[in-house]
Amino acid sequence: MSERERRLGELEKELTLLSRHFFTSRGSRIGQTLERSAYVLLTRLESGDPLSLKELAHTFQVDVSTINRQVSAMLKHGLVERIPDPDGGIARKFRPTELGLERLHADRAVGIEGTGRLIDATGWTPETTQTFLTLLVQLNGGIAQLEGLSWPDARRAGDVSGA
Repeated sequence: MSERERRLGELEKELTLLSRHFFTSRGSRIGQTLERSAYVLLTRLESGDPLSLKELAHTFQVDVSTINRQVSAMLKHGLVERIPDPDGGIARKFRPTELGLERLHADRAVGIEGTGRLIDATGWTPETTQTFLTLLVQLNGGIAQLEGLSWPDARRAGDVSGA
């Protein structure tokens, strides 16, 4: 096995562990009210223009039927609203409601607190944390580019200073 293969194998393992443990290891979801799917969808809708079911399905690489179920539940709870396409297209688009944004921001505050506990537990300096953030943004940006996905966030363009 080459050195590159060994490193990539270790990276794959660590990314698998990170994806498995991140949400559970930062603490209880007490205080968070959104389903994870609603949290992720609202995060995406908050960061850009309204999207159709088809656009959301493409963004998250899932079937339209899956997104339709998730968005329907969010509509029922008043977290998103259906609007005409601002560009005049036929498909209806979805955007977060004020209630959806309030709940997203409240859940995000709980998540940030839990992430802070994780970072504090590592003993990382602010510089190490910034380096990790920069590398994660680059990795996520590369994944989005490889998959042809769109996530309109200034940090995707490399502006991660001061975070």
